[in-house]
Amino acid sequence: MPRLVVATPLDSEDWIDHSALDAQGPPHRLPPMTPKKLTEQSRTLMNVAVELAASMQVEAILVLFDAPTEWEELSRLAKGQKVIAAADRVEQVAGAEEAGIPVVLLEMAESPVHEKLGQALLEAVADDFLASGASVVALYSGFDADVPDSLSVIHLDEHLGRLTSRDLRQLETRVPLDTLKTVVDLAVDIGREGREGKPVGTLMVVGDARKVMASSHPTGFDPMKGYSRKERNLRDSRVREGIKEIAQMDGAFVIAGDGTVEAAARYIDAPATNITLSKGLGSRHWAAAAITRATNAVAVAVSESNGTVRIFNNGEVFLRIEPMRRAMKWKGFDFDRPDED
Repeated sequence: MPRLVVATPLDSEDWIDHSALDAQGPPHRLPPMTPKKLTEQSRTLMNVAVELAASMQVEAILVLFDAPTEWEELSRLAKGQKVIAAADRVEQVAGAEEAGIPVVLLEMAESPVHEKLGQALLEAVADDFLASGASVVALYSGFDADVPDSLSVIHLDEHLGRLTSRDLRQLETRVPLDTLKTVVDLAVDIGREGREGKPVGTLMVVGDARKVMASSHPTGFDPMKGYSRKERNLRDSRVREGIKEIAQMDGAFVIAGDGTVEAAARYIDAPATNITLSKGLGSRHWAAAAITRATNAVAVAVSESNGTVRIFNNGEVFLRIEPMRRAMKWKGFDFDRPDED
């Protein structure tokens, strides 16, 4: 897990249903945002970030801003250090690329800052802005939403383990990284914790949901049936906790690319032709391999015997995650907000 080095306060879209927008026609571009001038506090923090980057030999400084700023001045303050800008919308980083600063777009307006930082790192590696084993200084608003006030040093070898930019791009062609990150985190939790002290195995098939549904059938009662899409989306922590309970049932979860759980307790019908797996892997893993060979989905299987998480892509084990190897868990760092008066 990345380590929080500094988080010190100084001076002090809602999620969009893109399918609904598509039905109404192309969305209107938001009006340009007024660039914010770099405050003395921002300049001071940037200077500290540069010193940290130099002393710890980090690869880049990641800035997470909610509005465009004086990007040329920010680049000058970096003194040759690589700067990457992350934001929820393109309007918030207007002018950054013209100043030679690469941009990562998140579309996670309602997510906590640690989740935004985690996603920004994944996207930066996938886009070859960062190496998977790099260290990064992050500058962001941890306490005051409008003012950058916090610095962290994040070590990606603890955060992404053996994943490379090629790995992430290959997965991203099938499933959005933010959805896959959420599913993998959930699977690792299930593999490590089980339920009520008992080990639990499960299978989650992510992406290409229509084909996956056509290549599977219900085993019986589907506990997800009857709920709205919003009530079935893994972005909601209550849904994730519910999945941990339902994981004890037989069958697979089918999850759409936007994180909506389309169905639970599904029996996979895809043939396991020309598939070879290691000895000791059971029917759950064969089903994961078969469905990813037959569709463009990615499957995440949790072994009931030892909690190991395996990610399947195109009929093969793409990545194995041991339940106690925190370096492989895609999870952001945590910090406590100060008590509000």
